[in-house]
Amino acid sequence: MLAGAEANDSVARKIYELRTRAVLTQQQLAKRVGTTTSVISRLEDADYEGHSLAMLRRIAAALNKHVCRSEPPPFTSREVFDILLSWSR
Repeated sequence: MLAGAEANDSVARKIYELRTRAVLTQQQLAKRVGTTTSVISRLEDADYEGHSLAMLRRIAAALNKHVCRSEPPPFTSREVFDILLSWSR
């Protein structure tokens, strides 16, 4: 598996994990974020390559989390990066 694909898979799984821990449907999260259910579905797809830092921050805020990343800008889904969404304190 390529590094970029691994990163996409990791982000997708983390979004899904945090959404389900919050006991939210994709539709409920979409409403909180101000987007559509299809966007949330796409973001939770391991093959999706269009993750943006702005959208990840919106999702994190909707889940009372914050985004931490290990790579400096520019942030693209094809770069090797490590996204961690952790509890806001």
